[in-house]
Amino acid sequence: MPNQTIIRFGHPASLIREYEHWVVLLREQQVTLGSLVLCAKSDVTAFSELPTGVFEEMGTVVRDIERTLNTVVNYEKINYLMLMMVDPNVHFHVFPRYAAERSACGLTISDHGWPGPPKLKEPRELTPAERDVLCKHIIGYW
Repeated sequence: MPNQTIIRFGHPASLIREYEHWVVLLREQQVTLGSLVLCAKSDVTAFSELPTGVFEEMGTVVRDIERTLNTVVNYEKINYLMLMMVDPNVHFHVFPRYAAERSACGLTISDHGWPGPPKLKEPRELTPAERDVLCKHIIGYW
């Protein structure tokens, strides 16, 4: 059963990839094109409480994320933000960063915060149809 945070980020409709200890979800609020959420499947609410196996698998998941997003978005930098202020379970927001706008699947999204921190309050809210198309596009490169 998915934890509260995974459900909050649109699982199962937003699911990109599931691993033993992690899920990768498309962020329906696209701060930058290809914004994802990396969620631990555990119910814990503190990073230090995750079992050892979770950390071991995390390296594989991060490499998969970066390889895929580099192909899809051709990012210049990538940011992993662990905020956990509203959604309690361990998760990271993943933002590919770039100076010039990026396009895919009929979407064109600028990185309004470049070269500073991402502007979290200026996302492009995806429609369900846009979410589905972008999910399939990213999955196709996984």
